[in-house]
Amino acid sequence: MVNLKIQGSSTEDSNGESTSTWSSSKPTRASSLGRAHEELFRRSPDERFSSLAELDEHCRQEKQFSTDTWQLPQTLRPRLLNGELSIALESDADGQFNDWSFSQMCRMSGVSRDTLNRLSADTASRVFGETLPSTNKPVQLLTTGRTVRSIHGVSYTRLWNSDLLDVVREFGTDFQPPQTASNGGTGLYCGEQDMFCFLIDPTGWAEIDGEAFAPGFFVWNSEVGRRSLGIQTFWFQAVCQNHIVWDAVEVVEFTRKHTANVRDGLNEIRQIIDRLVAQRDSRRDSFVSVIRNAMRSRLGSDADEAAKTLLENGIPRNLCRKALEIAQQQGAFTIFSIVDALTRLSQQTRFAGDRVEMDSRIGNLLKLAV
Repeated sequence: MVNLKIQGSSTEDSNGESTSTWSSSKPTRASSLGRAHEELFRRSPDERFSSLAELDEHCRQEKQFSTDTWQLPQTLRPRLLNGELSIALESDADGQFNDWSFSQMCRMSGVSRDTLNRLSADTASRVFGETLPSTNKPVQLLTTGRTVRSIHGVSYTRLWNSDLLDVVREFGTDFQPPQTASNGGTGLYCGEQDMFCFLIDPTGWAEIDGEAFAPGFFVWNSEVGRRSLGIQTFWFQAVCQNHIVWDAVEVVEFTRKHTANVRDGLNEIRQIIDRLVAQRDSRRDSFVSVIRNAMRSRLGSDADEAAKTLLENGIPRNLCRKALEIAQQQGAFTIFSIVDALTRLSQQTRFAGDRVEMDSRIGNLLKLAV
């Protein structure tokens, strides 16, 4: 078969006024995408998930056992609990910070996090006690058990990760994580600050400008204001074992901040995925038709005629000879068998630039089957 498989080899979003951002690239502008690569090397093993179902169950559990409460900032009485800094909640429970909520508490108090980290817990509690603002506007606290996950002002609107995954699972049918990366990363991540998913359709290959591409997308969110809600869709030619997406075209990105209308962003994401799926189905049908014709169409009645056509299309003589030998073993000089042989041989090309150029010439041979 034709060798078209995948190959081996922030800032806080709490008070923004802008609600959404769009960007896209033209189909002819191929580029590499590094967002999944960056996520791969910043995620610890406990933030990785092996399947979308496993990630979804984790996010549902977090939503089920998390609680939003509202409290005036001056009532967040800092105190020590077992030698560690905590705050007294109005429920009379002691709230324990994680890394993110501690940073938010520092910003709310106007005190440098680095400075507080150099102080003892007792001194830090007294600093908070003297610097927390006194106001009639409450702050929103997200707690899971005794852990304070985030502290926000009144303008922040939460969107649960599980709500986003509902959209992804309903409309992103047939999409799945890429191959496991070199360090064990899966493309599916969720930590205390945010969630990120990298999904592709490995069976969705289609033809764009005479070359083979498959669809994929990144989607992300944060329940605690670490990053915006967003999606980036694309068509790609390869994903390496470091999760760099190579030769991406038709890149579309949408983001929305966590303000009052953030849930409208779910409708936008649903429509974006829906369009990608419809485009995939339409292009895949066309691509299948081309491949079917290529399997039936002969490039020549014999090796000499086939070689002449290959040379006219820029295929080097040495590759022509080897490819025709492979095709002859399959019993016919069809366009498909010759393209398949040439694709396999091109993978042995030493330099990536030469290989990309040769793959482009090989892909153009499929146009002879239209």
